[in-house]
Order: sequence, then structure tokens, then C-alpha cells
Amino acid sequence: MSPQTDGAPASDEGAHAPDDALASFIGKWRARWPEWALAETFVPAAQRETALAWAALQQELADAAWGGRDARPGELKLGWWLEELQGWSLGRRRHPLGQTLQRRPAPWAALAAALPTLLDTRERPLDRDDAIGQLRTYAGALAAVDAALFGTQAGEGDNAVVAAGLLHARLAHEGASAVPLSVLAQAGEDAAIAVWTRDLHAHWPKPPAATVPRRLWAALASARLRGGDAARPLSPWRALLSGWRGARGRR
Repeated sequence: MSPQTDGAPASDEGAHAPDDALASFIGKWRARWPEWALAETFVPAAQRETALAWAALQQELADAAWGGRDARPGELKLGWWLEELQGWSLGRRRHPLGQTLQRRPAPWAALAAALPTLLDTRERPLDRDDAIGQLRTYAGALAAVDAALFGTQAGEGDNAVVAAGLLHARLAHEGASAVPLSVLAQAGEDAAIAVWTRDLHAHWPKPPAATVPRRLWAALASARLRGGDAARPLSPWRALLSGWRGARGRR
């Protein structure tokens, strides 16, 4: 399968993707998270390149699952990614992000196997518990990759932190379509996004993630929710403070 969709090359152009192609995917992620330019100073230097590529990959997968009104392009894209990630576990790569990530000994095949469960979350959840439950398998796969990439043991709260970050990402990028039905029914269409934003922040997991990059991503997402707008970047001062606290496992 090789659909002609953004983020999924249609042909195998060999193992050496151009640096500008890799930079374009990382640039897409940085455009949504400009505060990372400050927060990444808390990531060990040897992990920064990997953290950026891993963040960009997660964004590509989430956009494929949740983006657009028509589910079919995203389904095709995730099907391509399933094959690509299986290839990474066998030493093959086509996508530019594989330039940085494929050589890392991470459970790429397990992540591939979890992608169908991510696609299943496209339907609007019933409530918060349903939203988290739908993501349980996929969040566990992401947490396992975190641990492998950054040399830690997965913590007991990692799955919950990853799931919370996914719910934030969906709200930030997809807006009203990310709000559970129960919240929509209770708050009404006009207030649904604001109510769901407050709910996500109020129920943000307390145990910090095991890896520094995940703690930072979670800290920035939580700070955006605290500010009342999941998509609005933090001020430089807030970004630095949130990064400092996140790196140390503080809320």
C-alpha cells in the first residue's frame, strides 16, 4: 500500500531521505509547538534529535487518525504507516523520519499493531472515561517506545500521561469534534470546547512520566489547558517555567 497522501511517500526512494524532507516534518511539529524552542533546553542534548523526530511521528499518526471530514484518506495513511513501522523493525525504512528513528531499538512492530486501535478512536467518545479507554492500547504502545528511545523503564503513570496528551492534541487540532458527547449534551455547542478544556486540565494525571521528553510535552499541554486554550502557544516565560517544572516531574 502506498497512498499519495501527505506524510506517506508513495514509493521506496531508498534509505537516505533528503535532510530537507526530514526537516519539513519536524518543522510541522515545531509550528504547533513554538514553545519547544525554549523547553527543549531541559532535554539532554543527546536525546534532542530523537525527541523531535519522535514528536513529529506521533503528530503524523494522530493527524491521519483524526484529521479531515472523510475518514478514508487517514485510513489509507495509517495503513501505509503500519507497513512502514513493521519495516522499521526489520531494518527497512522509506519515510524521512526513519532517518532518525528506525535505527533506534524500539518496539516499532508493536506500535504498528496498535495503529488500528488509534483509527477506531475517530468516532466521538461518549464521555471522558470512554475517551481514555479508547486510547489505552495505543497509549501503551507509545509509552513503550518512549522507554526504549530514552533508556528508561516505563512508569506506572506513563500510559495515563500519554493518553492525556493525546486527548489534548486532538482538542488542539480538531476542536469541537474532539469533545465527548456527554460534555456536548451538558454544556451545549457554544461552551463545549471550554468545558472539555477545563475537564482535561482538572483530570490531568498526577504521576509524572518516566522520560524527560514526555514530561515536557505533558507539562506544556497541561499549561495550555490551564490557560483555557489547547491550541494557543505559551508565552516564553510560561514555556520556560512549565519546562522547568516538567523536567523535574512537577505540575
